[in-house]
Amino acid sequence: MVWFETILVVLTLLSGAIWLGDKLFFARRRAARGGLLDEEPVLVDYSRAFFPVLAIVLVLRSFVAEPYKIPSSSMMPNLLIGDFILVNKFAYGLRLPINNHKFVPIGEPARGDVVVFKPPHDPQNNWIKRVIGLPGDRIVFQGNELTINGQKIQYQTLGTYTGRGVAFGLDSASLLEEQLPGRPHQVLEGLERHVGQGEWQVPPGHYFVMGDNRDNSEDGRLWTQTHFLPEENLRGKAFLIWLNCEGWFCKGSFEPSRIGNRIR
Repeated sequence: MVWFETILVVLTLLSGAIWLGDKLFFARRRAARGGLLDEEPVLVDYSRAFFPVLAIVLVLRSFVAEPYKIPSSSMMPNLLIGDFILVNKFAYGLRLPINNHKFVPIGEPARGDVVVFKPPHDPQNNWIKRVIGLPGDRIVFQGNELTINGQKIQYQTLGTYTGRGVAFGLDSASLLEEQLPGRPHQVLEGLERHVGQGEWQVPPGHYFVMGDNRDNSEDGRLWTQTHFLPEENLRGKAFLIWLNCEGWFCKGSFEPSRIGNRIR
């Protein structure tokens, strides 16, 4: 969230400024005078202790990897509620914290990537979906079947979904493997629901994203202001599940088998 990033940046800069200012202007004076009354102030002592820790956390979180927790069922069956994931923060370029401005271009999303982003209509929060359409693509979604640039995507029926999450209205959902070019993956479809039907032409500098739980995902198909995700709203590429735990202190749910699973 933006508020956490803001607090982290402010604390890092403030503690660093206090430590540096004391080192440049006040530490020598205290050393020259000597005496117990000229000991290092408590504020400087805390700043010197916490600044390296805060700086390391800020650098790792902003430019290397950031943890997120999956709050909804929109990416089932591949990501479950309570999954804690890691997001690669440099896959699509290095970006500044808070304003998300990209200052070092490195790469662009590929079709099928699972990405974390700030949706245009909810810029204060981070969402997670799968990239379906690249800039210039024509996407058609009719009858729960996906067509990209005139090519119908093939599906393999795997049966009725019986995994975790059936309590979320998924007790009759069909489990299929969607043969997305270069990134086959499983999806869920309701037997009687057809959500988010339509056709879209992805504009330059934008992407079209969808959830794997096709009938229970608020994604680009349903956004009203714009159906497309601007490139500048990307936060990173999800790549690893490092914990699964629902509720405080893992009360009622802990699934060790998901630890270390790669996100495909």
